[in-house]
Formats: sequence, C-alpha cells, structure tokens
Amino acid sequence: MKIGYVRVSTSQQNTARQETIMHDLAVEKLFIEKISGKDINRPELKAMIDYVRDGDIIVVESYSRLARSTKDLLNILDQLKEKNVGFISQKENFDTSTANGKFMLTVFAGLAELERETTLERQREGIAEAKKAGKYKGRKPLEMDRNKFYAVYTEWRAGNITAVEAQKRLELTASTFYRRVREHEKTN
Repeated sequence: MKIGYVRVSTSQQNTARQETIMHDLAVEKLFIEKISGKDINRPELKAMIDYVRDGDIIVVESYSRLARSTKDLLNILDQLKEKNVGFISQKENFDTSTANGKFMLTVFAGLAELERETTLERQREGIAEAKKAGKYKGRKPLEMDRNKFYAVYTEWRAGNITAVEAQKRLELTASTFYRRVREHEKTN
C-alpha cells in the first residue's frame, strides 16, 4: 500500500500542492499535518508510523516534509526499515529500497541540515551586528493596561480564578503571563 505524508510548517500554509502530488502518485492513504518539522513529536507522523505494515511504501513530496534534521530522518527511516516499509521522496527521486537511494538520501539530508544551520547562524550574526549598530531592538513589548493586569493578578493570587482564566482575560500566552507576573512581583 502507498501511504502519503503531507506536512506544512504552519496552520496558515496550504497543503493542496502536496496533496495533488500524492493523488498523482496513486497514494491510497494520506496523513496530513500543519506543524513544524523541527522534531519528530508530531501526531500524524506517529499515527502513520503506527499504521504502516510490512511491504507498505511511504511517499513524501520531499524528504524535508518528513524531517528537518538528518538524525531525525535517519531515525524515522530506521523505524520504517524495522517494519519492512519502503520510503520514496518524489522531489529528490529517492527510493530507500536500494543501497544507492539510502546513501543519496543521507548525503542530501546532511547537506540540507548544513544549509539550514548556516542560514540560522547568519541570521544570528546579522541580528548581533544590527544590535551593535543600534538598528535592532527586538520585538516591541505588548502594551497592557496596568490596572487591568493588577485586578486580574489579584483575583488569580487570591485563588478566585485559574491561571488559564487570567491568561484569557488578559489575552496573554502562558509564557507572557508568567513573565509579567515575575516582573510585577519583582517591582512590588
């Protein structure tokens, strides 16, 4: 059975192009998710690995849809190999049922990871230079009504509302809420 895996990095991105490729390749079952590929903790990826059986073939548009790091990619491929499941990357034309295909996949994955790490390194260096020149100051802090924060904070500390409810009322993420709490408690 041909099983397709489609992934985009954010919920705003569209999977239609990859789904069309899967249809054209006669994929019988499709797993789709909109989540970063930075690690392998992805629900649909796990579901697909659990679903596949001996003799199945996993098909992806590009190996980068399956994993971003060489280590993760090779770990996934090892799991598939243990289940006697093949892997085909349409864009790069890799077929891991051959020794050459597996070798080329490993080389290309390593090069892609190097490119990604180099890009991130350049980005960090560029930000550091911009900071030195006074041109980069980071994100502007969220403006917040101090009185509203204090009222919600007081209710939360008194145990009248949960932290989740406080976050909803203030329209803050958990990390921002707790950072604001620490800042508030330091100054008061």
